[in-house]
Amino acid sequence: MGIRDSFSNWLYGIAEKRGWVEDVYAQSIRYGGVFVNEQNVLSSSDVYELMQDISNQIALADIVVEDNRGKEIDDDPVLKYLKNPNNYLTQFEFMKLMTNSYLLNGEVFPIRDGDQIHLASNVYAELDNRLVEHFKINGIEIPPFMIRHVKNIGTSHLKGVGILDIGKNTLSGVMNAEKVLTEKYKKGGLLAFMLKLDAHINPSNAAQSKFIKAILDQLEGIDESRTIKMIPLGKGYAIDALESPIDDDKILAYLNVYKKDLGKFLGVNVDTYTSLIKIDVEKGMMYLHNKAVKHIMKNFSEHLTALFFDKSSGKTIKFKINILDFVPYSTKTNIGYNIVRTGITSPDNVAEMLGFPKQNTPETQAIYISNDLTEIGKKKATDDSLKGGDDNSKEKGNEGI
Repeated sequence: MGIRDSFSNWLYGIAEKRGWVEDVYAQSIRYGGVFVNEQNVLSSSDVYELMQDISNQIALADIVVEDNRGKEIDDDPVLKYLKNPNNYLTQFEFMKLMTNSYLLNGEVFPIRDGDQIHLASNVYAELDNRLVEHFKINGIEIPPFMIRHVKNIGTSHLKGVGILDIGKNTLSGVMNAEKVLTEKYKKGGLLAFMLKLDAHINPSNAAQSKFIKAILDQLEGIDESRTIKMIPLGKGYAIDALESPIDDDKILAYLNVYKKDLGKFLGVNVDTYTSLIKIDVEKGMMYLHNKAVKHIMKNFSEHLTALFFDKSSGKTIKFKINILDFVPYSTKTNIGYNIVRTGITSPDNVAEMLGFPKQNTPETQAIYISNDLTEIGKKKATDDSLKGGDDNSKEKGNEGI
């Protein structure tokens, strides 16, 4: 990491002198977040909820560094970078933004600048004739060790697929249908009336204009359902209510079908997910984890590892989710009771699961079996207990003879 950091700082110094650092970072990072079309997607409550469920699982995961033996390295400096990715985002916000961008656009570009990590946009990626990927931001090439191209792979090796692309047609239809209904009822159901006159409407006819305005004022004054207005009309005048051209039932039927389809572009069958959530939150969250979250964490893990570590380091960045977070408290107590039938808050892993402080003693850190609190792994203790049991049985047997 030292060589790479030194080179990064040297490169940054040259770039700063040439005057393109501000241009590259300001336009591709500071102003490179969510644009209007992406905001429109999030205005659909169903898409927003599903994306929140997916990105929250990833953002709540613990990020750890493991060596080549799978042992966690608690004091690795990379953990500090990931906990404080930059000056304007926390780790939670960074991971949510990274996940949401990944789901919407199908790809995301984490870029490492010294001890900070950013998410760049407006990145142009291409492969040269030697199959080496090059990255450019506003025409400026970024060294490959500073940036990673995280892709939601479809059928292209160079570009990922997101809901804005693969679900474009369905998304447009759903958004337009929702907008039509929302605008209709925002405007009071698009109430309209037609005034029929036997005579020709003459703007210069003061009496006629005054009469029409009086009718209009009366109709506009109906602002509550319990308000009653009487509009007396003379001979040759009639008012008819116009029917709305918007057929609510047909639009709702369309939305009931195609809004659920949007979930499939995120890797989730909405019907299955919602039915599981209603019955068992744990099953629903596990379904979401296995269908949409697990593979994203794997992809993020591999790219962040490559961004921070050389291949020879043997280190890996991993996301770890505590599945017990999805389990109701009553289930946790049953699990603890089954693990240890005496002293429900021992050992420490059960105490932590139930929200009690750990005692951090050798006895409470051991895992036990049966109700006699025999430590797992201590074969001698188990053999002694069995041997003692056999001796006792022999003695009792001899007494009986």
